[in-house]
Amino acid sequence: MSKLPGNAGVSVLGDKSLEFYRDPVRFCRQRVENHRSRVFQCRILNRPTAFICSVQGMRELLCEKSNLFLKDPTDLMTNMYGDTVITTNGEEACLLRLSLSSLFTGSCLKSSNDYITSVCERCLKDLSISGQPQCVYSAFKRLGTELVLGLFLNVRAEEQPELFQEISQLCTLHWHGLISAPVSLKVPLWSSGYSTALDARDKLMDIIKDKLENDKQGFVGSLGSLPLPDSSSASQHLLLFISALIPKALASLLTSFTLALSGDQQTRRRLLEDPDYLRLVLLEVQRLWPPFIGGRRIADKNSTLAGFHVPKDYGAIYISHSVHRDPEVFQQPDDFLPERWSGRNAGQEHFLCSFGNGPRNCIGTKLTDVFLKEACMYLLTHYDWCLDPPSQDLEYKWLPVSRPANTPTVSFTQLDQTPSDRSNDTS
Repeated sequence: MSKLPGNAGVSVLGDKSLEFYRDPVRFCRQRVENHRSRVFQCRILNRPTAFICSVQGMRELLCEKSNLFLKDPTDLMTNMYGDTVITTNGEEACLLRLSLSSLFTGSCLKSSNDYITSVCERCLKDLSISGQPQCVYSAFKRLGTELVLGLFLNVRAEEQPELFQEISQLCTLHWHGLISAPVSLKVPLWSSGYSTALDARDKLMDIIKDKLENDKQGFVGSLGSLPLPDSSSASQHLLLFISALIPKALASLLTSFTLALSGDQQTRRRLLEDPDYLRLVLLEVQRLWPPFIGGRRIADKNSTLAGFHVPKDYGAIYISHSVHRDPEVFQQPDDFLPERWSGRNAGQEHFLCSFGNGPRNCIGTKLTDVFLKEACMYLLTHYDWCLDPPSQDLEYKWLPVSRPANTPTVSFTQLDQTPSDRSNDTS
């Protein structure tokens, strides 16, 4: 057992939170190089914290030793969403996951397919109609918003446009609470971002409770009938499921997919001829450009990660961007190589942590996979595309959700559809 490389610093003065949040990728890269270790310590959020940048350390943290490293009960996610499957610990988290998992698998998952197809058609069919470059991240975020509000809340943009718009705006205000200082302050003509987010949460909860009481169809009806711990649990989980977090994550991955294949007609043709190759491409997109930078736990007991001692009450942060570029696992870690997933890294999808890993991974991963494949196949079947203008700064920012810091624009050109193609599209 070795001591963690680095220095946890002194309280307050030694805190490196600002430096980390300014550029988490650079922060970790510099320290991995300086310490010659993919596990190191630093003080973040005024707590000594182990940073995990290796596949081995991530697997121990999130899988083998997940019962020793717990979610922080004072985390901002708890304040914004309440006690949910992603914020609770122990038996309560296990029971919630057991109750909710049926909504994201089997027949419930299959029943979503037709709606996912219709949303992709409605939101993506006009990308080329203006003849002007499109802000792809915004277009894909709208697509994700229509998906989650329609699937989870039975609010469909084409049927209830005013309610859809109201909820979308409230979700955006609520989201800002996650990226604001947690200070609830109101003065005449001004309130803090956190205070505004709490107000938006209360309005969203009123809409959600009304839905749960009066709408017995689809996901809302199924959720309301589950054996959940208390009367508020269903509404808190609906708040989580419709939050801006999900559309932004979907938009992040679809934007990265579009940029990775921009101008690459050869790969796009291969994807149309071999749909199984799409799985490999999406794995590589997720590896290189994970939508979330990582996650945080608190050591409940003295433990070890990747051979380093982690004392009780230390924080532990896994950094997905760094884990996914661990050279011990991924050769040529900075290169876009989808074929790695059918070669050296075949069967190693569990080494990714874009949506967590282990027993606490994202409960909606299968639904996310279905949606991404449907949206990507629609784009591949209907469009050619390229960066417009060709030279753009695509340097990523990683917080709160990964995407190019300067919004990229892409021009789409409608592909000619043969009769057989059109038949397949509508079958």
